[in-house]
Amino acid sequence: MEDAVRKALMYDFYGPLLTPRQQDIYEMYYGQDMSLGEIAEQLDISRQAVWDIVKRSAVILEEYEQKLGLIARHMEQQEHLAQVESCLKKLRRLIENQERAASIGALAEIEQLIHRIRFEA
Repeated sequence: MEDAVRKALMYDFYGPLLTPRQQDIYEMYYGQDMSLGEIAEQLDISRQAVWDIVKRSAVILEEYEQKLGLIARHMEQQEHLAQVESCLKKLRRLIENQERAASIGALAEIEQLIHRIRFEA
């Protein structure tokens, strides 16, 4: 997964667990793509202070992910949903073509995916 996407997901999942100051600076840096200098100027602090807060916040968010694994679980669920969606499209096509035996097989495949999703969650 691309680093920028991962950082955005980490903030989406765990951002509220940061302090308000960390949230503001992290959001400015990653969400608004502001430079260290721009943030430092706006908040009247040093660029080094901004960098320290950005880095510390990123480490904190990574630690939450390592402990809780919400992003990993989210990505797995997205993959499972894509598989179910693919099977449903296949089933729709089979039904439209009135391929009864193949449709039953596709339904069984969907049921197996749903069963696997339930027990992996």
